[in-house]
Amino acid sequence: MAVINGTNFLLKKGGTELGHTTSATLSLSVDTPDATTKSSGGFQEVIAGTISGEISFEGLVDFADTNENAEELGDTLLARTEVEYVFEGGAVGNQKWTGNGIISSLEITSEAESPVTYSGTVVLTSTIVQADIA
Repeated sequence: MAVINGTNFLLKKGGTELGHTTSATLSLSVDTPDATTKSSGGFQEVIAGTISGEISFEGLVDFADTNENAEELGDTLLARTEVEYVFEGGAVGNQKWTGNGIISSLEITSEAESPVTYSGTVVLTSTIVQADIA
């Protein structure tokens, strides 16, 4: 088994890497509507419903970064722009997940004597495609 170093997983917005990210998380889920009937023998039954996805991220603020930074992410949120996001394993043969999404939250945090950080969430709004990195 080849274990992947988390440092190699990247989050890209519109084809450009998010700058100075320290973590990113892809969460996928499927809604499970209740399908229980009197014939279910007292057990709950469900069906597979709507699939949804979310990407959360954290990073260090550097407004001079030529990659996507907190300023561009803020512009995208304020414009309510839907953009393609890619969460990928960084090397040929690893996985990547691609889908369009809208930034639903962005937070910039400044604590005394610490680096300024940013964090946020993207709600995926389209089909999420999983593929190998070629």
